[in-house]
Amino acid sequence: MKQFKTLADFVGTHFIYTYDNGWEYEWYAKNDHTVDYRIHGGMVAGRWVKDQEVQMDLLTEGVYKITWTEPTGTDVALDFLPNEEKLHGTIFFPKWVEEHPEITVTFQNEHIDEMLAAREKYETYPKLVVPEFAKITYAGEAGEDNEDVISEAPYEGMPDDIRNGNYYDKNYRRINK
Repeated sequence: MKQFKTLADFVGTHFIYTYDNGWEYEWYAKNDHTVDYRIHGGMVAGRWVKDQEVQMDLLTEGVYKITWTEPTGTDVALDFLPNEEKLHGTIFFPKWVEEHPEITVTFQNEHIDEMLAAREKYETYPKLVVPEFAKITYAGEAGEDNEDVISEAPYEGMPDDIRNGNYYDKNYRRINK
């Protein structure tokens, strides 16, 4: 795996990681202020998001902090240590997401109004706080603003297809569109 030092080294990288609790995520640093991701395991498996605005910072050489609030009201803080193939994430799920996760299991970008309505309809507190370490199992150099990286809903076995080289070509474009 390449060595990460600067923010420029991090931006454009596509990761797959598995939390110690078994939840598997796929996450792409699309540019220095936007990420795309898919969720393959856990209570909101099947959810996927494009163009999530984030705060992305280099804390020190090779250590990155990314934070954001989703339209669901979920807050996320990720600390990436890619040179050590690990990260720490804390997810702050509103009460309604804990009680009705199925509402969020969709392509969020096409259902923003539903997410906002659920925030108003259901309780948001107390939040379910999930702090976990994760092992990075894949890091690919997708380049900045590559719309092919996260471009379809997650499916069973997708992370293995990606890790095994069966999903992207040498130019990091989807093989089977």
